[in-house]
Amino acid sequence: MQIQIIKCLQDNYSYLIIDESTLNACVVDPSESKPIIDFVENNNINLKYILNTHHHFDHVGGNKELKKRYNSNVIGFKGDKDRIPEIDILVDDQNIWREGNFEAKIYHIPGHTSGHIAFHFFKEKKIFTGDTLFALGCGRIFEGTYEQMFNSLKKIKTLPKDTEIYCGHEYTLQNSNFCAIYDPNNLQLKTKIIEIKKKIDSKLPTVPTILDDEIRCNIFLKAKDLQTFSKLRDLKDNF
Repeated sequence: MQIQIIKCLQDNYSYLIIDESTLNACVVDPSESKPIIDFVENNNINLKYILNTHHHFDHVGGNKELKKRYNSNVIGFKGDKDRIPEIDILVDDQNIWREGNFEAKIYHIPGHTSGHIAFHFFKEKKIFTGDTLFALGCGRIFEGTYEQMFNSLKKIKTLPKDTEIYCGHEYTLQNSNFCAIYDPNNLQLKTKIIEIKKKIDSKLPTVPTILDDEIRCNIFLKAKDLQTFSKLRDLKDNF
């Protein structure tokens, strides 16, 4: 399985998951269609599936045109069937979505939105977390509660430590600045920040990140209880 990171809009990431044996592919959260079309057509990819983590426009904006152009199937959370454009296949928490060589476990991870899900390609140890878990951060709480977001992050923390995290935005540098203020003695975080700055200076994505790094460096995953997490989330909202 090959993962191609596609930059979209101002700071979004969409991801092409490519089966190299067939050149069939899924796209995760196509913010817009043009960058996806450009890569697909330049590389003779068969875009079979569109995977949406949640309904926000900067994650589904390309659905309609991509489906029309490639006859792709749109997969999303059953509770968002009226909010995800062109949805075809409804999935629920703990479902296994399987098509061809693609196989992912679905996790319902509300907080950012009520219908947010993650796609965990467990055999490959890769998870697409949308706007719930970011590199060194987590999403704002729009529709859910602090408790829901805290529990959603706890769910992700139980995955194998070497799982690769693919998130929805390039927010890592700003997130790292926040973590550094509230975890100033974390030597691993300091080392990670140096690596992040090198990648950004070289115009490279800072994702994927590794779950073990996040557990050690992400201040939100280090929060021991709901009260601490809630306070940190409030502070980040005004950072």
